[in-house]
Amino acid sequence: AGSFQEAGVIQQAYNLNFPLHVVPASCAQCPAWSAFSVSSPAIVLETVKQASSGAEDRPEAVVVRLYEAHGSTVTAWLQTSLPIKEAMLCDLLERPAAQGHLRLEPRGLRLSFTPFRVLSILLVLSH
Repeated sequence: AGSFQEAGVIQQAYNLNFPLHVVPASCAQCPAWSAFSVSSPAIVLETVKQASSGAEDRPEAVVVRLYEAHGSTVTAWLQTSLPIKEAMLCDLLERPAAQGHLRLEPRGLRLSFTPFRVLSILLVLSH
């Protein structure tokens, strides 16, 4: 019922096409844990991958790709439980953007999206 945004069509499509796989845990009472969360249902976290620099992988960094899926202008917060040392916007080739440093705030990273915008973020992990 309602619009595709209200009906959660995008989330349902991901659930259908990319179902979660159950992996046995070592303990029955393991605490819930999430590596990433996004504050807006209009923002889809599409990719989390190890960063690469040319032909070499960068084990100290990950790239997160998100996009705005509802055709709206929105500000969202990306939160992570990973130990982040530095965050910056990057292009699709994972090169840091000029003036692309993002401030790490207690709520996470504040991201601004225009309709259907894709953002790639390079996260450098602390050791």
